[in-house]
Amino acid sequence: MAWCEAQAGVDYLFGLPVNAALRRDPVIATAADACAVRRAERGLLAHRTHCETRYAANSWGEAERRVIARIEATTLGLDIRTIVTSLTGSAPERLYEFDYCARGQAENLIKLHKTQLKSDRTSCSSASANQLRLILHTAAYWLLWTVRQAIPEGAALKRAEFATLQCRIVKIGARVVETATRIRVAFASACPDKALFAEVLRRLLDRPAVRPQAP
Repeated sequence: MAWCEAQAGVDYLFGLPVNAALRRDPVIATAADACAVRRAERGLLAHRTHCETRYAANSWGEAERRVIARIEATTLGLDIRTIVTSLTGSAPERLYEFDYCARGQAENLIKLHKTQLKSDRTSCSSASANQLRLILHTAAYWLLWTVRQAIPEGAALKRAEFATLQCRIVKIGARVVETATRIRVAFASACPDKALFAEVLRRLLDRPAVRPQAP
């Protein structure tokens, strides 16, 4: 953080572990109490709010920095998360929910690439062979990302993970009949996702090529 502040035009937005001093901070403590009371008064399962304060950890010396707290009250109690930033001019909610949490989506995409598409299986004896395997895993990522983007909003699988899409959309049984002018795919009458499959295929054929979101 000190290095960023010493450079011209370099800002930062980092996660900050919550400690006892932050929990005792008057601004955060007051906002947390109000959040819990509001949840209880309205009978909500959960209620979320945001606030900001100035904080200086012992390791920071005398430097006070902008700290934003995301406070969520549930039936299980209070959950407080904090971030520290040099950015100004944006509301605490905006910085936490849209700017900071965007990095969580990137981590989710990396997880899909690594764990569900097995891109960590680079067990060949040569680097070139492992590189080729990684390219194939990335091609699988591109395929499933494109399929998920083509699923209509509101569909149950719109936010599904890749492993679910593989089981529901890709690894399904059907009879394929190829003629000179078309390829027909016949599903079983009990197939639960045949209508969705047809809609996704139609959208993929109609849409221009898109660049997938990098993991």
